Amino acid sequence: MSTIDPKIEALVPAWLYLPDISELWGVQITEVRDQVKNRTLLAVRRGPNNSLQVPAAFIEPEGPVKHLVGTLTVLRDCGLNDEEILEWMFTEDPSLPGSPIQALRENRGTEVKRRAQAMLL
Repeated sequence: MSTIDPKIEALVPAWLYLPDISELWGVQITEVRDQVKNRTLLAVRRGPNNSLQVPAAFIEPEGPVKHLVGTLTVLRDCGLNDEEILEWMFTEDPSLPGSPIQALRENRGTEVKRRAQAMLL
C-alpha cells in the first residue's frame, strides 16, 4: 500500500529503489541513504513494502540530476514538504515549458531555480 498521495503517484512515471541507485552509481547503499538523510536526495515511502524510493527522473548514471540538490534546498526553504516538492517538480509549467524536472534534465536549472525562488517572495 502506497503511503503517498495518489496524485503524486499519477504525476511521477517511474521510481527507483535505493539499492538500484547504489548499483547504478557504483557506491555503497549507505552513501545513497546518507543523501536521503541529508536531504540532498528526495525519497518517499511507497509500494507494498513501504520502501524508500526516488523518482527515476531525479537520477542520472553519474549522480543526481544537475541542479537538483540546489532546487530541493530552495523548495524546502519555501516551506514545501516532500510531497509538495514532488508535485511542483512534476507538474507542467507553461512558462518553462514542461515540468521543472524536465527542465532540469535539459540543463535549464537556472530557470527552474528562479521560479522556485520566486515562491519565497
